Amino acid sequence: AALLTLTRKRDAATYAQTLQNIPETQVTTLENGLHVASEESNQPTCTVGLWIKAGSRYEDAKTNGAGFFLEHMAFKGTKNRPGSAFEKEVESLGAHLNGYTSREQTAFYIKALSKDMPKAVELLSDLVQNCVLEDSQMEKERGVILQELKEMDSTLTDVTFDYLHATAYQGTALAHTVEGTTENIKRLTRADLASYVDTHFKAPRMVLAAAGGISHRELVAAAKQHFTGASFTSKGDSVPALARCRFTGSEIRARDDALPLAHIALAVEGPGWADPDNVVLNVANAIIGRYDRTFGGGKNQSSRLAALAVEHKLCHSFEPFNTSYSDTGLFGFHFVCDPLSLDDMMFCAQREWMRLCTSTTDSEVKRAKNYLRNAMVAQLDGTTRVCENIGSHLLHYGRRIPLEEWDARISAVDARMVRDVCSQYIYDKCPAIAAVGPIEQLLDYNRIRSAMYWVRL
Repeated sequence: AALLTLTRKRDAATYAQTLQNIPETQVTTLENGLHVASEESNQPTCTVGLWIKAGSRYEDAKTNGAGFFLEHMAFKGTKNRPGSAFEKEVESLGAHLNGYTSREQTAFYIKALSKDMPKAVELLSDLVQNCVLEDSQMEKERGVILQELKEMDSTLTDVTFDYLHATAYQGTALAHTVEGTTENIKRLTRADLASYVDTHFKAPRMVLAAAGGISHRELVAAAKQHFTGASFTSKGDSVPALARCRFTGSEIRARDDALPLAHIALAVEGPGWADPDNVVLNVANAIIGRYDRTFGGGKNQSSRLAALAVEHKLCHSFEPFNTSYSDTGLFGFHFVCDPLSLDDMMFCAQREWMRLCTSTTDSEVKRAKNYLRNAMVAQLDGTTRVCENIGSHLLHYGRRIPLEEWDARISAVDARMVRDVCSQYIYDKCPAIAAVGPIEQLLDYNRIRSAMYWVRL
């Protein structure tokens, strides 16, 4: 009974207080060019990770898939911790080790108790500097990767976006899939992976990021102690600058009438990471909204496209996207629908795009900005998300942009800006289209292209 009478003494922090009270991101650049960045908090755990400027965009047709293969091999032992000794040492800490590869970056990170931060830095340095790449382990992982590729072929959303990159950036490095081709995985050798490591795993191309109950001074000391291998002694970066990946308005259609649903992705060229137009385009995407048949709300949803999808049963789901790279991007939408709804869904989605360009309202922008603010503050949940935010920001922007600055950029957006920026990127532009499944009813490309503008008298 006494417990029921207790009242909480603490008040919830306001949105403004939350933005102002975020710890400062401290950044130190070592003599060898390694960037060390951290955000200190009172968390009992921490996440420490390496974010590396390497991915499928840095591969050619013959080596495509090397980075993904290397990600698999990274956890299979080092010169100092052969075989399963590496995994056992991670498990002995009660830590969680993970990694991923994308088109422009590779990451390895460990979530552990804050007191084990120095050991986490040591393990990460061993992983990237002393990976053994044993032939027996390579053959074992080769089979695992080939099986993964088969499973990925059944994930139609991923297949559709790979096709979208292939047609939008045809003939360039961004057309490569992250995982590589089956033929490449079968023939990649130990020498290929070793060359990939020697070329890309250099100190100036890396960010050592950490978040949680750690000290920046101790993090820098650990980095100086462990990131001292031969590949980290040179300040130079031997990788040439990325070639410009030109966007092409075109399409790929993979018709398969045996599949129950059609997957369609349509995109125009968007801006690169550092372009301020990204904030406006993200507001535009928030206006369009997203929808899935499992959502509640029905016809009462604030998104006009979602309300139409519910009322006329246009699709099973749709979602806009704004995928950015160093110098370009893909701004578009993806939807999944029944074969006979293709024409209607495409018409309604493109009409929403035209409406963004011509008649966006202040009330829609206000709602979208609040949605973005909520998504932005959600980045504070957990040390892993904060650590990834730090690492990615330093690779993409050269600094970590504070949430207070993001909030100011969002606040500056108005309906006129949305109309102007959307007109710049969408209106009368040639789109890239990827379609998979029973797509017989999908209109001819020229018809879809003609819906990218309105004839107004």
